[in-house]
Amino acid sequence: MLQKIIKESVLALRKGDTILYPTDTVWGIGCDATSESAVAKVFKIKQRAESKSLIILVDGIEMLKKYVPKISKETLEFIETISKPTTIIYQNPKGLPKNVIAKDNTVAIRIVQNKFCEQLIQQFGKPIISTSANISGKPTPKSFIEIDTAILDSVDYIVNLQQNEVSKKSSTILKIADSGEIIVLRN
Repeated sequence: MLQKIIKESVLALRKGDTILYPTDTVWGIGCDATSESAVAKVFKIKQRAESKSLIILVDGIEMLKKYVPKISKETLEFIETISKPTTIIYQNPKGLPKNVIAKDNTVAIRIVQNKFCEQLIQQFGKPIISTSANISGKPTPKSFIEIDTAILDSVDYIVNLQQNEVSKKSSTILKIADSGEIIVLRN
């Protein structure tokens, strides 16, 4: 069953479609993070300005390095110690469309800690967008049944997994300063 859902999700992502899926935090709206047109669809679904950045999910450090080539040894060592979902804002990304990169040339990336997401990203072979499954400015749904019908009707594919589970919380968000200092933006 899991492999069938992953296969269907990958097919949707390869077509440039949007998906609604359970992440290692909350339910998310996702797409191919390397496709400017797919990312634009996510902004439209959320009714969110493209000036607000989105989170990108990767399956591990090797994929992270493809899009953020300059990561300090200290940051890499820190990543190895992370035990809960943690999104890190990195400077000077490459290979990503302009609508996922913030005005200050940064990008928010999280290495997933969830079997479904990890396998999905591995089989897709590219990072995917992850943004909470809500209209911009509305509360983040803690479970599938709380997702607004406008979202359900707008996405191209809905993952049929974990729909009865309630999420615990959003990810921690950190930023790596020019000095290498780790700044906590959301705990």
